Amino acid sequence: MAKKALKKILRYTARIVLGLFAFIILYTAGAYILSNITVNSSNNEGNDVSIYIHTNGAHTDIIVPVKNNTKDWTADILFTHTKAQDSLARYIAFGWGDKEFYLNTPQWSDLKAGTAFRAAFHLGTSAIHTRFYTAVQEDENCIKVNISTENYQRLVEYISDSFVYDAHNKVQWIAHRGYGDHDAFYDAKRKYSLFYTCNTWTNNALKAANQKAAIWTPYDKGIFCHYR
Repeated sequence: MAKKALKKILRYTARIVLGLFAFIILYTAGAYILSNITVNSSNNEGNDVSIYIHTNGAHTDIIVPVKNNTKDWTADILFTHTKAQDSLARYIAFGWGDKEFYLNTPQWSDLKAGTAFRAAFHLGTSAIHTRFYTAVQEDENCIKVNISTENYQRLVEYISDSFVYDAHNKVQWIAHRGYGDHDAFYDAKRKYSLFYTCNTWTNNALKAANQKAAIWTPYDKGIFCHYR
């Protein structure tokens, strides 16, 4: 009986290992293929508003003007949540991600296995990270994209719809949890997972604005490859 039980356990273990291996192969292949297929490749006309796509090597943000005729973000993202001199900022960055990961992992060295597991498997909540900039410099990690007013309005609607709002229709600030003096966190909709990452959110933001994007991508290179 003991031998039969052991064989049964080994058989199930082998199936689990093979299943995980097959999932990793399919996920990696799917991410590579779908990340390299461009959508909206012929619908990028417009030169009214300059936005930026920024990456830190793993996570992407969308950077937009703090204020123009389409949207004044200071009506939602309060300067009182950051330093007073941010009132002189010209740009604001938006990034979406897993709330626990964002708040408790300011550096990769701070990452814990439990945090990564909960984020990967749709077990947490999400947050939007904002940061003010007085200027934005184009380089290999920051790409400028000019878009029409109409497409910028679509981008504004996408970003705005990603926030959680209170009973007074105000975004919900996560108090005193920024990384520094010029950023802040807010509660957001949806949950992070292997299939909807911070970069998926950015990619979908570009789709919403009728800009070049991947069919689907979980990583930053799946966005930047369409602009290089």
